[in-house]
Amino acid sequence: MADCMQEWPEPVVRVQAVAESGLAAIPCRYVKPPRDRPSATPTPSDNDDDDIAIPVIDLGALLAADEEGRVTMSKAVAAACREWGFFQVVNHGVRPELMRAAREAWRGFFRLPIPAKQQYANLPRTYEGYGSRVGVQKGGPLDWGDYYFLHLAPDAAKSPDKYWPTNPGICKEVSEEYGREVIGLCERLMKVMSASLGLDETRFQEAFGGSDCGACLRANYYPRCPQPDLTLGLSAHSDPGVLTVLLADEHVRGLQVRRRGGVDGDWVTVQPVPDAFIVNVGDQIQIMSNSVYKSVEHRVIVNAMEERISLALFYNPRGDLPIAPASELVTRGRPSLYPRPMTFDEYRVYIRKNGPKGKAQLEGLKAAQAVPAENELN
Repeated sequence: MADCMQEWPEPVVRVQAVAESGLAAIPCRYVKPPRDRPSATPTPSDNDDDDIAIPVIDLGALLAADEEGRVTMSKAVAAACREWGFFQVVNHGVRPELMRAAREAWRGFFRLPIPAKQQYANLPRTYEGYGSRVGVQKGGPLDWGDYYFLHLAPDAAKSPDKYWPTNPGICKEVSEEYGREVIGLCERLMKVMSASLGLDETRFQEAFGGSDCGACLRANYYPRCPQPDLTLGLSAHSDPGVLTVLLADEHVRGLQVRRRGGVDGDWVTVQPVPDAFIVNVGDQIQIMSNSVYKSVEHRVIVNAMEERISLALFYNPRGDLPIAPASELVTRGRPSLYPRPMTFDEYRVYIRKNGPKGKAQLEGLKAAQAVPAENELN
C-alpha cells in the first residue's frame, strides 16, 4: 500500500468520546453538506408503503433442494439485484441464536470504557482492530461511528490473536463460528446469482478466487448523537467487494438505500426483518455482470436517543486476481463497460485513501478506460 497509509495523519478521536462529552453541538468535521444531510432528503419507507421496501427473499428452497421453489427464488434474487441491489433473506441457514450471540458479544465490547478498547487501536495499513475513520485525508470529513475490523478468511489472511479483543472472552470464538456460517451463505448466494445470469453456477466463485475468496468482519457502533439531522453514521457509498451480508440492530433502524429510478436523494430506510440478513451487491459483481446487476449507494443515519450496533461481513475477491466482465455477458449490443481488468488490491487503494465517496471509484473506472494503465493509480 502507499506510504500515506502507514499512519493516520492526525490523532484519532473516538466518536463515543465525543458523544459522551456532553456537547450540545457536534464538531464541524462531522457536519455534512446540506445536500447530504438526512433532513434534506425524504425517507419513503417511513410512510410504511410496502411497495418501496427492499425485497424479502425466502432461501428455504436452497436448503430443502426444492427445485421448483429454487427457480422462483432465483428469479426473485435476479429481480432484486437488477432493481435494488439490496434484499433481505430469511430461512438462510445461519442459526438465529448464533446471530444474536455475535451481535451481543460486540455490543459488550463497544460498551467497555474507551481506555479498555484503546489497546486495539488500528492503523490504515490493514485496518485490523478498533477504528473511528476510514480515509487518510488530513482534515477530511468524519462520520459519526466507531468500528472494529477483522479478517476471517482465507486461513492465510486471518487476523492473528493480537488483534482480537479478550473482553468479552467469547468474542473471537463466536465471531469465527458466525463467520463460517455466513461465508457458507455467501457461497450459496454466489451460485444462485451466477446461474440467474445464465452462467454456470460456479462461474462467479471461480472468477473471484474459489476457496481463496476473502471475508472480513466489521462490527459497527453508532453512538447517540445530539444533532442527527446534521451528520451520518457512515457516508453514502457502494461496497467495493463481491457481497455484503449485514446483521442489523434488532431495535434501531439506521440503514438507508438509494432508490434506483428515484430522484436524486431519494432514500429508503430499511426495516430489518427479525432473524434476517440484509444482502447487497458489491462493485465486483457489477463489474463481473457487466452492469446487469448494480451495486447501490447506501448510508447510515444516527439517532439522538439510542445507540446502534450492526455486523457487516464483506465477501471479497482474492486480491491479486484481475476482475473484468464475464465474456458470456459481453456482446455486440452490450460491449464491455470495464474493458481493462483491475485487481481488488488495486481497486481498494482508492477507498483507503479517500474513504466512502459514493460510487466515485466504480464510475471512474468507466471514464478511465482510455487512460493508459500506468497512469490510473498514480
